[in-house]
Amino acid sequence: MKIFKEFRDFAMHGNVIDLAVGIIIGAAFGKIVSSLVSDIIMPPIGLLVGGIDFKDIAITMKGEQLDQAGKVIQAAITLKIGNFIQTIVDFVIVAFSIFLLIKGVINFSRKKEDAPAAVPAPTRDQELLTEIRDLLKK
Repeated sequence: MKIFKEFRDFAMHGNVIDLAVGIIIGAAFGKIVSSLVSDIIMPPIGLLVGGIDFKDIAITMKGEQLDQAGKVIQAAITLKIGNFIQTIVDFVIVAFSIFLLIKGVINFSRKKEDAPAAVPAPTRDQELLTEIRDLLKK
């Protein structure tokens, strides 16, 4: 029973829950970015390049092999360069978004640190020394 209690304490520890939430949000964010790239960014770029759909860009290394009846014995071996380009664009957008997020967090934390701390009130000893100094000046 002690092992279950230790596991529960570990699983419910704040950092583990924060990590789980971050992974879930990150996965959802990845889907949003993939949709943004494939559905919004790449079609205009493909149109500018001559109406090419980047998903269709591939280099066939070896064509498919057919038997006498026309059935595929072995599928074609291709390098899907278009998918690779799209994945690179996805990565760049995600990396830039994370950069902006981290930069915002750092700037926010700097503003908190840069706020001047309240000057502590002088101690009783300091007040007495100040009074003595002022009396000696007179």
